[in-house]
Amino acid sequence: MNLNTPAFSSFEHDGLNLSYFDEGNPEGPPVLLIHGFASTASVNWVYPGWLKTLGEAGYRVIAMDNRGHGAGDKPHDSEAYRPWIMAADSIALLDHLGIRQANLIGYSMGARISVFATLKWPDRVRSLVLGGLGIGMTDGVGDWDPIADALLAPSIDGVTHARGRMFRAFAEQTKSDRQALAACIRGSRDLVERADMAKIEAPTLVAVGTKDDIAGSPRNWRPSCPMPARSTYRAATICLPSATRSSRRPSWTSTRISPTGDIRVGIREGRARPIVHQGTQIAKSCFRRPIYISRFLPYIE
Repeated sequence: MNLNTPAFSSFEHDGLNLSYFDEGNPEGPPVLLIHGFASTASVNWVYPGWLKTLGEAGYRVIAMDNRGHGAGDKPHDSEAYRPWIMAADSIALLDHLGIRQANLIGYSMGARISVFATLKWPDRVRSLVLGGLGIGMTDGVGDWDPIADALLAPSIDGVTHARGRMFRAFAEQTKSDRQALAACIRGSRDLVERADMAKIEAPTLVAVGTKDDIAGSPRNWRPSCPMPARSTYRAATICLPSATRSSRRPSWTSTRISPTGDIRVGIREGRARPIVHQGTQIAKSCFRRPIYISRFLPYIE
């Protein structure tokens, strides 16, 4: 298995034609990868080595271009991009492939979509990895209107907002439909209530770079939520020193991730106490380098 673009197929859902690939071991545990805003299945999951690494580890690896992105249809109505609607696309893909339950890995916007999917269809999610989105899941990640404005500007030369210019340049690089992306960024920002986060039963890993100025800290995600009354809860957070959304060559020391993947968090006085693993890098750096990707395998069942 290499880093070349795999063969894509398509399916229909909600009146849209959506593009996806289904690779790896067809008999292996299925992993559904959900990419971030302004990206594609190939940019987020193929070229960085996720497909190769997961496939060689024996998983069935599935990813699609979210609506508004890649080769699928691109509505220009912001209401078409509410996160629960995009989550329904992901579940519809599992239905299309006849998959009852899958491990979900979502990055940034894909992490938000993954949470909405897990909350509405908990029996369809075997485990959950959320990359590039921490407490921003519940508290917000800042003002995204300048990004929408930057995407719709006549020329990038007139864009002065730093984050908006970054996303505009990325959209031009990927030859994206900028009007669809502007609609997506305006429609997909719904927050998740902290009490709802506490309802997630699936084993969950939250991974965020310490210098990621969009995601928010992973540390306050589980502990801030009231937890169900039970003896143990499988969850973990990773704090990733120096990782940003544009890191290309991060430095890292050693990992404390358990090779067994048996991540347990005790419940005391209605709150979870997360195991925080330091020394592992993610954000874009991890999504681009297989050496870091392999650190996630213990969390995928």
